[in-house]
Amino acid sequence: MRKVLVTLALVFVVALPMLAQEYNKAEIFGGYQYTRMSGENFNGWTGAVTGNVNNWLGFTGDISGAYKSELGASLHTYNFLVGPTLSYNQTEKVKPFVHALFGVSHATAGFAGLSASNNGFATALGGGIDVRVNKSVSVRMVQADYFMTRFSGATQNNARISMGLVFKF
Repeated sequence: MRKVLVTLALVFVVALPMLAQEYNKAEIFGGYQYTRMSGENFNGWTGAVTGNVNNWLGFTGDISGAYKSELGASLHTYNFLVGPTLSYNQTEKVKPFVHALFGVSHATAGFAGLSASNNGFATALGGGIDVRVNKSVSVRMVQADYFMTRFSGATQNNARISMGLVFKF
């Protein structure tokens, strides 16, 4: 799993400058994430890097983690997603966007010193709204996604909501 994650990260880091080179536009997002998975509430973090090909199309790499601990048991999920992002840049202050991200989800459950983990397919379909603070910073007011995971052939229909800061280059 570690080799896959390192490979994905390296490919994305190498590809980002090539995507942003012609238009010199990239965005880095980081913030809080609330996820509703399998009827349970999770809190965590999210981060994304988008290389913009033009003023309406970009490619996004999204990494997030969600956590829940209760009565000595813990569950952690980490998600590694990539895909296209479409945005509407016709106003100076507000930028709505939609994305379709696909990748891998890694879940680990632990209790009483024992743990088990599993990898599965994941997809996030959704979008959000960024509000410009200045030329270099926006606030992601909301990002809402239908977040589907598939572990061992069983599909989980989830939701995730994020908010945070976007830094533009």
